[in-house]
Amino acid sequence: MTLITSSDGFIIRQGSKVKLHFSLIIESGEEIDSTRRGGPASLTIGDGNLLPGFEEVLIGLKKGDSDQVLIPAANAFGERNKDNLRLMKKDQFEAKQLGEKLEEGLIVSFDGPGGELPGVIGRILEDHVEVDFNHPLSGRDILFDFSILSVSNSQN
Repeated sequence: MTLITSSDGFIIRQGSKVKLHFSLIIESGEEIDSTRRGGPASLTIGDGNLLPGFEEVLIGLKKGDSDQVLIPAANAFGERNKDNLRLMKKDQFEAKQLGEKLEEGLIVSFDGPGGELPGVIGRILEDHVEVDFNHPLSGRDILFDFSILSVSNSQN
């Protein structure tokens, strides 16, 4: 007996090329990202385009599988880190530099060692401004709603 094809070639593993539709949903039910109204996402498992906590959910699945999985904050965008809150002198935020009024919630781009680093204006004090450099989704559990459209491994 000769085995002509094996379904193992279509199971997601490290290095698999995967095409899928997905939505990311926060606790309030708000959809914060989705491919469902456009083209699907294409990625290679392990290439860094998808956070490891999301990739782990996909490992072992195959074309046609779909599910909704709650990814805990620690495995999604990480927990909030108090060390990522910085107090900066208010005079660093002159209105002419920002092009808009300094207010809470404003996203400001800073030069960082690896390129641009976004920060969110938190509290505005008399002489200082608190800037939050945590990812905006840190500390939040994320519902990962996905449908796998195709899986390709080196042998298929």
